[in-house]
Amino acid sequence: MTTRGSGRPRLALLGAGAVLSVALAAVVTVVATRDNASGEEQVSRTGTASASAVGGPSAVPAAAVFGNPETDMFGRRVDVPVGAAGTALPQNPNQRQQPGTPGWTAAAPAPSNGEGVWQRIFGGPVVRFSTSDGPSRIDGSAAVGFAHTPQGAALAAEQIYWRTNANPKDRGLLVGLVDVTPQYLADYDRLVAEGKVSDRLPDKLRPLLFASDAFRIESYADDFAKVQFARKARETVDGQPTWVGMRLAVMWRDGDWKLTTVTGDERVQIESLRSIEGWTQW
Repeated sequence: MTTRGSGRPRLALLGAGAVLSVALAAVVTVVATRDNASGEEQVSRTGTASASAVGGPSAVPAAAVFGNPETDMFGRRVDVPVGAAGTALPQNPNQRQQPGTPGWTAAAPAPSNGEGVWQRIFGGPVVRFSTSDGPSRIDGSAAVGFAHTPQGAALAAEQIYWRTNANPKDRGLLVGLVDVTPQYLADYDRLVAEGKVSDRLPDKLRPLLFASDAFRIESYADDFAKVQFARKARETVDGQPTWVGMRLAVMWRDGDWKLTTVTGDERVQIESLRSIEGWTQW
């Protein structure tokens, strides 16, 4: 990964575009499958996300901080943390994959199931937690302390994306864990001042924000990772399940992963998928 200078492409604007990107990522589970039936059309929209500075309290035992679990529209268990930002699980670095092993980029973080593995945060998005690769703690609205591994990169990318989309006006999140330029921040502040940034996710979208099914590490280096995520669509094509793919990228900086552009293009890339064979199941 080359070092990004002052002339690097800006990320798509959070705020006016954030709700649109969330709506697309959720509602496209229906739209994309209809497009898919007539030609596997790929679509893209603006959107980004972020998180706040590293620090905050240590993780506490999961059993003490969850209410009654829910199920999503596919019948899968979702835990609801007492604190809206979620609960970090106690970490065991010995569970992490090691470089050079078959599971380095292909294995899922541990554990595969159990209390607190999938949590609904801020009453909407459902995101993955682990005891192997983070997050190790919750700091305000941010989850921080992800492992310097492919699994840590995947966890961080999705967590950061959905957390900041759920908190569009939290400038601290934006500054903390997103690779932004001064011009980006100026545009963001202008949109906030003009009242074009929403306070939160629209209520009608929240039931659609269920967990992703799988991820795939498209590329990984010590300082950059590109990850694709697959979320099951509500409709089928020719009786077969379909998924919606979302591609995100993160960079390693200041001891944690930070959201960045995928290929220099500002847009979050969304596409319809007929198969997730070869992907890593969460």
